[in-house]
Amino acid sequence: MTKKVNYKSAIEELEEILHSIENESIDVDELSEKVKRASLLLKLCDDKLKLTEQEVEKILEGINS
Repeated sequence: MTKKVNYKSAIEELEEILHSIENESIDVDELSEKVKRASLLLKLCDDKLKLTEQEVEKILEGINS
């Protein structure tokens, strides 16, 4: 994948994957690939949340100084 995925689109894709798994609309051949993709998207979201938390903490420290 060459396109950079932002947080919002990652969450939307995760929701689509989850929906298709819950509705059993993914066949067994696709399931492994979808789970791998979901894992990558979850890591991306986790990293973005941690980075955003650090940035907010830095801003708040600057305000409180």
